[in-house]
Amino acid sequence: MNAVEVHDHARKLYGARGPKALAEAAEMVRRYAQSGDKGRAEDWRRIQAALKELIGPRVS
Repeated sequence: MNAVEVHDHARKLYGARGPKALAEAAEMVRRYAQSGDKGRAEDWRRIQAALKELIGPRVS
């Protein structure tokens, strides 16, 4: 998955799931890593990082 696809997927996921998107991405990383699919796990790690960038720092 290239960088544009990663950011597009992160944006769409956040649009659909809102704040739950980050937890969903983390679950997908865990699932793929546990099943041994290192490529997909790495894609989801990159999506997770893009989500963190998209969401930005939390201000209280």
